[in-house]
Amino acid sequence: MSNPALSNNPALNGKTLTAEELHRIYDQPAAQPQRPGIDVPAGQPAQQGFGAQPGAQQPPVITPSDKPMTYENTISKTVMLFLIVLAFGAVGWFVPVLMLPGAIAGLVLGLVNAFKKEPSVPLIIAYAAAQGLFLGGISGTFEAMFNGIVAQAIIGTLAVFAITLLLFRSGKVRTSPRATKIFMVAIIGYAAFSLVNVVLMLTGVNSDPWGMRGAVLFGWLPLGVVIGALAVLLAAYSLVMDFELIQNGVRNRVPEKWAWSAAFGLMVTLIWLYVEILRIIAIFRSN
Repeated sequence: MSNPALSNNPALNGKTLTAEELHRIYDQPAAQPQRPGIDVPAGQPAQQGFGAQPGAQQPPVITPSDKPMTYENTISKTVMLFLIVLAFGAVGWFVPVLMLPGAIAGLVLGLVNAFKKEPSVPLIIAYAAAQGLFLGGISGTFEAMFNGIVAQAIIGTLAVFAITLLLFRSGKVRTSPRATKIFMVAIIGYAAFSLVNVVLMLTGVNSDPWGMRGAVLFGWLPLGVVIGALAVLLAAYSLVMDFELIQNGVRNRVPEKWAWSAAFGLMVTLIWLYVEILRIIAIFRSN
């Protein structure tokens, strides 16, 4: 949920070198020690110098591309993926039995895409299709129970996205090492709570339709609303991380193929955000 598809690849994580830095390194005399953390050109032996350790694996360098990733091609790929989600969402809406297979396939494809070293367009498109089946099924089910809830969830998702983007563009929100550590701890806690909740529901230990989320605090506040609000804040911070990583990719002129990874990362976060808002509204309306 912290989008390893973006943060784990060297093209977008801000460690890419500029053209000027690359030229400066490659223009150095052969006897001069390599800059720490920089790969030597393929086929040449590694230089042992300051900061270099024998046998240590150095992070790859992504050379600035003549056909780079831009905001425009990232947006176009993101829009295309969401059109696929909408198309398959229509199928899932009318054939809700496909919701569970879509959820399982989406989980598997999401993990595969997140940890691939290179973006795979077919796998990313397959993920969008699977998530469309899941989202269509769950949205149709909730809409049958609570009329108008899907429109409310979509508006809420777009509002959070727009506000986060505006704050990011204004420079008022940025990530920090401390905030990211807190984010990761909160994500782990949220994932553990969700896993335990699902197990309790499947085993019948908790018969409430929402599991532990249906518990009431202070006699009026559903626990699911509190957990959901935390998840929305986490998703908003994840969006900020996505924006920064995309900004790094564009600034460093990485190859256009990494725009697919950026689009995939945004899609993961927005789908998570939509599902959380949908659930919060459903819990409110069911109470």
